[in-house]
Amino acid sequence: MHITLIEPYFTGSHAQWANGLRKNSQHQVELLTLPGRFWKWRMYGGAVELAQQFQNKIQQTDLILATDMLDLSTFLALTRSQTAHTPVAVYFHENQITYPWPPNDPDIQNGRNNQYGFLNYTSALAADQLFFNSKYHQQTFLNALPGFLKQFPDFKGLDLIQSITNKSQVLHLGMELKKMDVHKKVISSKVPLILWNHRWEYDKAPSIFFEALFRLKSENIPFQVVVLGKDYEKAPAIFAQAKQHLANEIVHFGYLKDRADYCKWLWAADILPVSGIQDYFGGSVVEAMHCNTFPLLPNRLAYPEHIPESKKTNYLYPRPEDLYPLLKKAVLNIDRTRELGTDARTFVTHYDWSAQIANYDRLFTTVINH
Repeated sequence: MHITLIEPYFTGSHAQWANGLRKNSQHQVELLTLPGRFWKWRMYGGAVELAQQFQNKIQQTDLILATDMLDLSTFLALTRSQTAHTPVAVYFHENQITYPWPPNDPDIQNGRNNQYGFLNYTSALAADQLFFNSKYHQQTFLNALPGFLKQFPDFKGLDLIQSITNKSQVLHLGMELKKMDVHKKVISSKVPLILWNHRWEYDKAPSIFFEALFRLKSENIPFQVVVLGKDYEKAPAIFAQAKQHLANEIVHFGYLKDRADYCKWLWAADILPVSGIQDYFGGSVVEAMHCNTFPLLPNRLAYPEHIPESKKTNYLYPRPEDLYPLLKKAVLNIDRTRELGTDARTFVTHYDWSAQIANYDRLFTTVINH
């Protein structure tokens, strides 16, 4: 069958997922995309441009697969002569109802932030099927809907929440993990290497991460650190402070355009202390775990889903203040830490496309035949 995947924000993990699905699916997957910038404008205006692109298509579509960045209701209204009888699914990488907004965002200050969440809500209503990248994400979104809708003055549509729940299910992120294996490096240094491989944004709580490293340094505990990830214009000030304060410990600091270089650093790293306040799946965490990096993860968000029940005490910490003592222990017992890192790899192998794609194809066929 022919699937049209519509992605208004085609960059980073969104683009990797879309390209991976197109490459691995037994179905023919066509991508309709817009560049991954101006995310707020993409949620508002992307549907208009992508509707025009869709109307200019020649090949008929059996299934429309949109992501959460599309205003699906507007898209379907503008293409109704072509899409009235076409099954539609939405894949939620994230959502704007439960995403923690930065307090200095002008949309919060001006009371406009609810509009983006409302687009996610109406898209969920308009779709035939909803897929969430983790159980945590699914539950968080569904649990937040009543409170979100109750803030409005009347005709709140609370009775519609059950219909959204009924057509929702978990479909974990498919990833190109096995391709990272060719970049494996043999550990040659006895000094523990600590890794940051996330976006440089507030929701990853970088201050907690770097303050733990500052404490290690103050106690004269040897370590090195590699800081990867995209540097946004408004990156938290802690990154500049860390670059100066940890100058002797830093072995690399900044974004890597070459995927091979990124993978090599993940294979070289020993410990991934995670401090984020938001992660609906945690692709960067999964990539590091696949490369034998030992993860220290908060016991919340989507992270516990990556760890077997019997192993959770080795990898999860309950409170932010528990991160440092566990990180210190991991650094001082690096041989044991590296063993735990090797074990962690086995926890995430099922996210590789080779294991995920059969489930994707089966579920897409189910949507069409429903």
